[in-house]
Amino acid sequence: MILYFRLLKESFAFAMNALRNNKLRTMLSLLGVTIGIFSIIAVLTAVDSLDKKIKSDISGLDNRSIFLFKYCFGPSEVPDWKVEQFPDVTFDEYNFLKSNLDGVEAITYQLFTNNENIKYLDKTASSVSVKPCTFEYADVEKLDFKDGRFFNEQESNSGRNVIIIGSEIAESLFENENPIDKEIRLYGQRFVVIGVLKKVGGRMVSFGPNPDTTIYIPVNKIRGMFGDNNPQFTPLILIKPTKDVELEDIKAELIQKLRVKRGLKSGEIDNFFVNLLKGATDQIDAIISEMNIIGWVIAGFSFLVGGFGIANIMFVSVKERTSLIGIQKSLGAKNKFILFQFLFEAIVLCVIGGIIGLIIVWLLSVILTSALDFEFVLSFSNIMLGTLLSIGVGIISGILPAISASNLDPVEAIRSGM
Repeated sequence: MILYFRLLKESFAFAMNALRNNKLRTMLSLLGVTIGIFSIIAVLTAVDSLDKKIKSDISGLDNRSIFLFKYCFGPSEVPDWKVEQFPDVTFDEYNFLKSNLDGVEAITYQLFTNNENIKYLDKTASSVSVKPCTFEYADVEKLDFKDGRFFNEQESNSGRNVIIIGSEIAESLFENENPIDKEIRLYGQRFVVIGVLKKVGGRMVSFGPNPDTTIYIPVNKIRGMFGDNNPQFTPLILIKPTKDVELEDIKAELIQKLRVKRGLKSGEIDNFFVNLLKGATDQIDAIISEMNIIGWVIAGFSFLVGGFGIANIMFVSVKERTSLIGIQKSLGAKNKFILFQFLFEAIVLCVIGGIIGLIIVWLLSVILTSALDFEFVLSFSNIMLGTLLSIGVGIISGILPAISASNLDPVEAIRSGM
């Protein structure tokens, strides 16, 4: 073991000596490995950071959530003109499913509507997302509160003038003032602020408006003011299944019971869509996997160039040190000693190139994180991957020069160097 440590030390010394004596040649050879490691780790870091950001953005909703309304999230075989003729889901259907659908942890009824302006004294927040919903919404989507609470069942059913506001709205209207119990004007009426949400920040993927610029009010207040058939509002039923139920089972039961509720006959198509959030997240995962594959392909070409560069410099190194190899073998050095000496040297050179590539990725991630509203994270797993890839390239590109060096005849080697 001591022999191998000594061998590693000498190989490192040879590699550093090559760097010093042949700076340009060595740097050009290392450039391929550096670019290869930079390419793959930069892509993986970007993809991992993107994946982390997307999952953080949609973490408020359970991956098993079900969206029931007249529209489909993705492509559909039903023509658009026919979809427009579908009836909206109703508050009565929400109550029916709430009472008759099994395997449900929470179910909420909400409305999509136009953005509105809200006022507090002489201050106005423009183009605010309004989300009328039932009290169960806080059980379906994770909402983190800075102050206050969500409205309860009694406030929801009675349609009280209570409101929950996002962090940006609170900053815009109240600045350093505590918004709780203050009154703001919406739809010409006064609503009492009972909750303020924590700041979420920018989102890359969102199934709905950003909570920072959203207000939440009881849906029965809107139903009382505008009725159930106002074209300004598009209703949706959001369902959160229990952990033990299969999504396909609850989807089939949901379709069957809603068809019965709507009186659809056998052979008639569903006049509603059951959209699974898992389907959307699976598509995102597939895209991220494809991006990873593209990154590996790009890096593969860089590694190929880098490997040839290292192999070239190792063959040159063997040529320059032929007489030294002959002297070592004449003094009793075994073939494996010579082989490991050059193999370790190739690995050391590749690791140096890999470290340079990792440092560039780290610096770039720090700069981009500071400049953009997006966190790039160089994970420990990617650092280890870069290191292992560098070692792998070193072994592959250094093995042939090392074998050729170990097989040299000591007499011929000494003679060729004279």
